[in-house]
Amino acid sequence: MWVRSIRPRAMTEPILYSFRRCPYAMRARLALLISDTNFELREVALSAKPAAMLAASPKGTVPVLVEADGRVIDESLDIMRWALRRADPEAWLAGDDAALIATNDGPFKHHLDRYKYPDRHGGDAAMHRAEGLALIDPLEARLRHQPFLCGAARSLTDAALMPFVRQFAATNPAWFAAQPIPAVQAWLASYCASPLFGQAMLRQEPWRPDVER
Repeated sequence: MWVRSIRPRAMTEPILYSFRRCPYAMRARLALLISDTNFELREVALSAKPAAMLAASPKGTVPVLVEADGRVIDESLDIMRWALRRADPEAWLAGDDAALIATNDGPFKHHLDRYKYPDRHGGDAAMHRAEGLALIDPLEARLRHQPFLCGAARSLTDAALMPFVRQFAATNPAWFAAQPIPAVQAWLASYCASPLFGQAMLRQEPWRPDVER
């Protein structure tokens, strides 16, 4: 979604405002990296969001991509598709399952938040965990017959969903490992061990506008 344009500035590559552990930001970084898009990564401290990011996207959530001409994209899926339309060497766009992604971003994320942060949201964490697991069952059914969610190769859908399944698994790793979803467990472990994910998860100090990089 094109939000608006900010005043163009002298830069030669896009800027991505990101937060390392945010699953939305993770999937944006994955697509930018696989598309070999050159970009400046600005890690954000969520407790002290930079004024430049808020000027670009007042809603204050990551990721936010500011193009060289000042145009702003502040939805993670839009950033992914923007990057892959520029270059898509692994044909990720051929595996863009909008319905599966909508289930992840809607019902699954709802239950994930209430399982992971029960004090923040209230309700029954065990119930939300069970509901989240039920939404993983269709992924298990797919992955029993193919290595990735949309076929033989990883795609946009894998990159879009994996960070959220990873967060679900990490909430209680021992419990997740004991569940009868071996195909999902293997898919998640393989993706997390990939060089692409390792590159996307490199640690970086929070960006400060007064520090030259």
